[in-house]
Amino acid sequence: MNIKQEILETIERYDTIVISRHIRPDGDAVGSTMGLARVLRDTYPNKRVFLADDDFSDYLAFCGKEDDVPEEVYRGALLIVIDTGTRDRISNHNYAKAEKIVKIDHHIEADPYGDLNWVEDFRSSACEMIADFLLTFRDRLRVTPEAATFVYMGMVTDSGRFRFEGVTGETMRLAGAMLDLGVDYETLFSHLYTEEFEAFALKSYVYDHIRITEHGVAYIYMDAAAQEHFRLTLEAASNVVGELSDIRGSLIWIAFIDNTAKRNIRVRLRSRFLGINDLAIRYHGGGHNMAAGATVFSVEEMHDLIRDADALLGEFKKTHGDLL
Repeated sequence: MNIKQEILETIERYDTIVISRHIRPDGDAVGSTMGLARVLRDTYPNKRVFLADDDFSDYLAFCGKEDDVPEEVYRGALLIVIDTGTRDRISNHNYAKAEKIVKIDHHIEADPYGDLNWVEDFRSSACEMIADFLLTFRDRLRVTPEAATFVYMGMVTDSGRFRFEGVTGETMRLAGAMLDLGVDYETLFSHLYTEEFEAFALKSYVYDHIRITEHGVAYIYMDAAAQEHFRLTLEAASNVVGELSDIRGSLIWIAFIDNTAKRNIRVRLRSRFLGINDLAIRYHGGGHNMAAGATVFSVEEMHDLIRDADALLGEFKKTHGDLL
């Protein structure tokens, strides 16, 4: 029996199912969990299906809210955790109380915490895996346009609109299959990609404060004052990393986000052509080969990371040239 078949049969055995994702949820985490929850509710109306999350994303508030799940619900329940590589990133303080845990994830395997672990780190998103799951069992699962829209959202956002590493012909075929199910992409893209006028002032600030290292690492530090001035959530401040991605010669770009509440600095690392996951792991993080997160605990450690990234890029350019 393959893992997808085993997961479906496990789902069918349980009357109570709780679905969770990672802390600080992004489009993939929200899309995969809300999409699967919608499918299971529509397919199995007699089951109790909950979506539990300790965090909330203002950016994705249009998708709807999570459920308030009492602790007693977990007794005898199945927990499905999606898009979450390690147990310390599960956004559900009650997760260990479930009877059985299924892990569905596309990050490099570091912590096989599930009783069933379906991990495919070559996938561009967890939603790509969910789309594959839904199509594999299309004769047994009911996928509405609403559910397909959630799944398509995660595929679009986690792949950078199908531009990042991991996007394959299979990615596009699965995305096309979701579109064929009735995705309302006009409304979805209006929510995801239109911005308030004030956002353009933030972009201007970012462009003024980008710094470039000797070998071409582009980085920015969003301190507490900047976040307060632009009234940014931690998530919104972290998203500025995308503004650094198109500088010619900068094959690594990094956003450092002051997280005053937790007395640390959140790090978003991105790259083109060379991997940065090992670098992220050295600084209390990890993720994908060319998209990862980390945490540093002082400005001095932030500069250590910048120096290490610059050295990494310098060595890469010695061997491969500038490429871009």
